[in-house]
Amino acid sequence: MNDFFDCLVIGTGPVGMVAASGLGKAGISVGLIGPEPNLSRDGRTVAILDKGVSLLQSLGLWNEAQKKSAPLIEMRIIDDTGSLFRAPPVTFRAHELGLDAFGKNIELTDLVTSLSLILKTQKTIQWLSDTVRAFERDIDGQIKVELTSGHNVKCKILIGADGKNSKVRDFADIKTKKWKYPQNALTALFKHELDHEDRSTEFHKRSGPFTLVPLNGRRSSLVWMTTLKDAERIAKQTAENFARSVEKQAHSLLGKMTLESEIGLIPMSGLSTDHYAKDQIALVGEAAHVFPPIGAQGLNLGLRDIDTLLKSITHELDDQALQKFDRDRRRDVKTRTMAVDLLNRSLLADYIPVDFARGAGLMAIANIKPLRQFIMRRGAGF
Repeated sequence: MNDFFDCLVIGTGPVGMVAASGLGKAGISVGLIGPEPNLSRDGRTVAILDKGVSLLQSLGLWNEAQKKSAPLIEMRIIDDTGSLFRAPPVTFRAHELGLDAFGKNIELTDLVTSLSLILKTQKTIQWLSDTVRAFERDIDGQIKVELTSGHNVKCKILIGADGKNSKVRDFADIKTKKWKYPQNALTALFKHELDHEDRSTEFHKRSGPFTLVPLNGRRSSLVWMTTLKDAERIAKQTAENFARSVEKQAHSLLGKMTLESEIGLIPMSGLSTDHYAKDQIALVGEAAHVFPPIGAQGLNLGLRDIDTLLKSITHELDDQALQKFDRDRRRDVKTRTMAVDLLNRSLLADYIPVDFARGAGLMAIANIKPLRQFIMRRGAGF
């Protein structure tokens, strides 16, 4: 095992693995620290938008995963709040941006499996299947990482991809703002009678979005955000009763549905940071930003972090490159965090002026093509 690396990446989720791969292919010696990923199917999927797919392709990380992905050609929003100012359905079509698809949807387990197999063959990366006990700065400016196994490794640059409870962020003393939503998200995978036609459908309900996203064949993934009490009650239903509940919420859009995974239950929260890099340390993914799963922004924002980080490297990965990364990420992350937070809170408000504003906005998007295209370009990361 090496004792020194140019860069250590903490976290072995998709963002950590992609970051390690990209840095390694830039000629940087990389140590990736974290346990082997959990490969159990828990009903979670990710929609990787076009820019994210392009990044994965450029790093040679997409060929195998693509075989298990499904295209996302249309995205439809249906106002199902029961508001007096109910807007007509809005459909976003990839061809309006000159794209074959907005991106690809894939089970998280399939993506993680594919990435982990590829990284283990990448010679510029050493995977340390361990956890972090402590961090320390040496007098020479290097960062020392003490592992649970007792082994110590050092680096010039530390990348935190270790999620919303990031130890790297705490070590860097980067301040955060955290908040909670009165919602849990239910996740699951389903087979269904009718074809989804490569279209995702997001029902805006009073308790939050209810979203069905296409998978291969007549299969879809569910993200159902609802109240804490209702989510816990629904999650305890039998598989058959849960499927009937989902059919009802979807107004039988896809016909009869059959549950084919465990039911996930995820508390909804948000997090923002005042810096994305500081003193030889950078944060990517949920170590830097957390918000509800709306508009396929979560993982895609993490992939944009990585793309910006790689583009910030002119000669080598140093603190100057990290400062450029910090400046470049501020506007994108803050804008998207505010937009997702505002949309989610507007659904929960049950206040006539808010309903009117949201309904008017959706109606404008449905009827004004340039506005709709602008929203699509921003959502897709253009």
